[in-house]
Amino acid sequence: METVAVPEAIIRELKNRGIDAESLIVELLVRVLNLDPKTTAQAHLELAMRYLEEGRGLVNKDPVQASEKLYKAAEESVKAAASCLSLDVLRQVEDKGKWTVAELDKAARGISNKVGDWFLAAWDTAWVLHVWGFHEAKLSSESVKAREPYVARLFEEVKKLCQAP
Repeated sequence: METVAVPEAIIRELKNRGIDAESLIVELLVRVLNLDPKTTAQAHLELAMRYLEEGRGLVNKDPVQASEKLYKAAEESVKAAASCLSLDVLRQVEDKGKWTVAELDKAARGISNKVGDWFLAAWDTAWVLHVWGFHEAKLSSESVKAREPYVARLFEEVKKLCQAP
């Protein structure tokens, strides 16, 4: 994989606005290159796998950062599944130019309707990590560890779903 340098001024601005640079770059490239759903899903799954591994590695050292990495793994998995399933929500994302909480929730509900209620429960678990683990910094390492298997299942099942013909 080739590394691309982004000017520090842009990195600071992204951080000030609470924008994840990698997710933004992926979304922009998907749109500009007009990538097919399978390639789009694979890009999101690559990010999800990296976030999942990073989150697992941080659980005992930094539960706040672990919470956010695990949430990001779930978020990228939802985006991948939405692409694989060609969900209607993708039109809203395209119109807005980005994913928002509303579109992520709508996608998670749509995916859940196709694969089972467990998916929405796993997404809600990831949301707890995002809000209570990251933003509020209230979850212990044990609390984060208890939620990791839900995020891992979400990722693994989406990976299988997107590999199906």
